[in-house]
Amino acid sequence: MRRDVFQAISDPTRRAIITLIALNAMTPNALAEHFHTSRQAVSKHIKILVECEVVKEEKIGREIYYKLEADKMKAIDQWLEQFRKIWETKFNQLDEILLTIKNKQQ
Repeated sequence: MRRDVFQAISDPTRRAIITLIALNAMTPNALAEHFHTSRQAVSKHIKILVECEVVKEEKIGREIYYKLEADKMKAIDQWLEQFRKIWETKFNQLDEILLTIKNKQQ
């Protein structure tokens, strides 16, 4: 089964992992310390993130570090862009209505 970035962010634990490694690469043990689940459960989430190509493994000595592949997150931004335009249009319309109401009250 082919996984994509949207599967990566579909789970709150995976979103939290992405947030944690956004600035600094971390080992599985370091990541697991931030959750109230087993290291194995965190490792399963990391595996999915790697399969989705959102996270990349980097071996340094005996440790494996996981770091964010930020370019993969662009697909999310591109998908959200269509909604951003809709929201901006709606907010501009609301601004016009509020301005009209304010002008009528004066």
